[in-house]
Amino acid sequence: MNPSVVSHSSKADHILVVDDSPDNLFLVQTILEEEGYAITLAEDGRTALKQIELSPPDLVLLDVMMPGMDGYEVTKRIRENQQSPFMPILLITAFEGPSVVRGLDTGADDFIRKPVEVDELLARVRSLLRLKHAIDEREQIARQREEFVSWMAHDLRTPIVAAERMLMLFQQGALGELSPGMEEAIVTMARSNRNLLAMVNTLLEVYRYEAGRKTLCFSPVEIKTVIEEVIQELSPLAEQKQLSLKPNFGEKVNTKVVGDRLELHRVFTNLIGNAIKFTDTGSIEVRLSNSPDPNDPKTSWLLIEVEDTGPGIALDDQKMVFERFRQGSHKRSGSGLGLHLSRRIVETHQGTLDLQSELGKGSVFRVCLPTQQPKN
Repeated sequence: MNPSVVSHSSKADHILVVDDSPDNLFLVQTILEEEGYAITLAEDGRTALKQIELSPPDLVLLDVMMPGMDGYEVTKRIRENQQSPFMPILLITAFEGPSVVRGLDTGADDFIRKPVEVDELLARVRSLLRLKHAIDEREQIARQREEFVSWMAHDLRTPIVAAERMLMLFQQGALGELSPGMEEAIVTMARSNRNLLAMVNTLLEVYRYEAGRKTLCFSPVEIKTVIEEVIQELSPLAEQKQLSLKPNFGEKVNTKVVGDRLELHRVFTNLIGNAIKFTDTGSIEVRLSNSPDPNDPKTSWLLIEVEDTGPGIALDDQKMVFERFRQGSHKRSGSGLGLHLSRRIVETHQGTLDLQSELGKGSVFRVCLPTQQPKN
């Protein structure tokens, strides 16, 4: 057996061969079994689909021209089943260009022409099995990532929360009187612990979105009210830095959207909080306005702009500011997760989040969300 065709695991690769000709089935079976592959045979498309449902193969070798259900239809039905694992499809055809194009457009991964050359057949089989193994490995990594998220949620947050409660008891004097030096140290420890907990929670949210495990609760949301709440919550931080935090909501602006209120609150807390964090003098202004959809006059968008008078963001940093774990060059840059998560949340609401900035002239973050139209 050629060692280059050995599977990544000790289990032989499973190939389903589908052809209405018994002679062709026998020939292909003989060639592939000599190379160490496990072979299942099917003489028509319906039998092949039943075999796939019972035991999904690693590769489907499929004749195009068969009575009843041809190879195109079999390919189409395999690809329509979103629950089945990925399996490459190698079509066998006696025809030229148009047949190949149709097969690839239907969902096949490769093709081979009759009469089949043994070396070419084996080369294409090896190539598609490499593709299969690569995709399986990627899916395994995704599953491991989900397990990592689950572990972090239950095991990493627990000691951080426990430490936060213990530090709170120290600050309340429940464990005895503290010296001024100890009080100062515990305040620093508590602040660092809260920052760590916030980072862990943000990381968890990012992975929940990326793993498709985040469940949102959509309902009518008044964005104006949400932003007013955020401004009220963050005003003390702005006052500490003697910054002006100004709402500018305009008149007759439709600020009602359909979304998850808590997630949208998270977005604007992050955007306004960042504006305060990176601005040393001047102001932060939050503006609300409506704009029509040029492609649909019945659709309106709500534009939320958070503008600051901070140092601005360099052009190179702007290109990566929404990427996860990509921190800016500013000395106060955080974990590189907040803006990435904010964009994921906005995009889940069918909206956009972008940035306009110039060094020395501040930044403007723009959120655009589809509005809920009032009923007539």
